[in-house]
Amino acid sequence: MQTNPTHTSLVAIGDSFTEGMSDLLPDGTYRGWADLLAARMAARTPGFRYANLAVRGKLIGQIVQEQVDAAAAMQADVVTLVGGLNDTLRPKCDMARVCGLLEEAVEKLAPSCKQLVLMRSPARQGPVQERFRPRMEVLFAAVDELARRHDALVVDLYGAPSLADPRLWDVDRLHLTAEGHRRVAEAVWQALGYEPEDPEWHVPPGATAPPGWVARRVADARFARQHLLPWIGRRLTGRSSGDGLPPKRPELLPYDV
Repeated sequence: MQTNPTHTSLVAIGDSFTEGMSDLLPDGTYRGWADLLAARMAARTPGFRYANLAVRGKLIGQIVQEQVDAAAAMQADVVTLVGGLNDTLRPKCDMARVCGLLEEAVEKLAPSCKQLVLMRSPARQGPVQERFRPRMEVLFAAVDELARRHDALVVDLYGAPSLADPRLWDVDRLHLTAEGHRRVAEAVWQALGYEPEDPEWHVPPGATAPPGWVARRVADARFARQHLLPWIGRRLTGRSSGDGLPPKRPELLPYDV
């Protein structure tokens, strides 16, 4: 990591986390941490270029097949890769295969850029995190080892108390809020060597009164109806939320702040 760096380009690849769900803009599109990071970098460097190849719902095999070669060909200064967490949430998941595909991606990307950035993805406190924690920690151990071997940066979002706080997660309980994405952008910004704008991004928001029993039950019912049942339906039919969707920003072009 260098201090006060100058980067001229950024390519982000991955799934819904990198696409920016659920940081919803008024026009119905998603912003997210990668867009926020690109805007900060572009404000410092005239002619800064940015591409975001992420598509919601993608598994690590799809990221390798559809995004990695395209990202490597762009020869960007910085490439961010976050993937594999969707795999860990599947009922049947071969973690050896997931880690092997992640290794394939890193081996292609690391030589193609000046700085590869990997992440230990954030996880919301709750039963889903506890159920899949063993798989997640296998994935993150692989991330750490690959970073060590290929001189990549690792941004530890999994270990940040703020990003485990349910208040920073959307009602679907799978994606961060706008505030959560802002904190992720800050974490990557600092990892790249830039001067902190929020040194306490990892600290949870101030205490608030917890919702009452009725409010929690209403929220649980809404979550099941709007998000859990559709998610189960897609799993049973072999569909993905990203089917047919193009990459968010497929070309490495100048980014207007």
